[in-house]
Amino acid sequence: MAPARSTAAVRSLVTVGVGALLAGCSISASAGDAEPKLSSDKLADTVAEKLADTTGQPEPDVTCPEDLPGKAGTTTRCTLTAGDGSTLGVTVTVSSVEGDRINFDIKADETASPAAD
Repeated sequence: MAPARSTAAVRSLVTVGVGALLAGCSISASAGDAEPKLSSDKLADTVAEKLADTTGQPEPDVTCPEDLPGKAGTTTRCTLTAGDGSTLGVTVTVSSVEGDRINFDIKADETASPAAD
């Protein structure tokens, strides 16, 4: 049986997932002569910030495996990890690009995965 702390963390992540559809997020990204691209680190920081703002909780640990190209419709998956190792998937979708500004939506999954034993 999982400890109560683990269950509470998963419940907390599920609550984040159910209510965490954020629209209208945008950030300036490096462009140079090509299409703009948001680094995976900057994307993870921005997702963590927006989730914390939405939930009123401290910034979660978020990792994103790849840079986000500034092309409408492009998606990437990031992972939110709780202190006990529980995880929640987060989808980031580019809604539009204006010059070097990438506008995107963030949607957390509705179900968390418990920590591996």
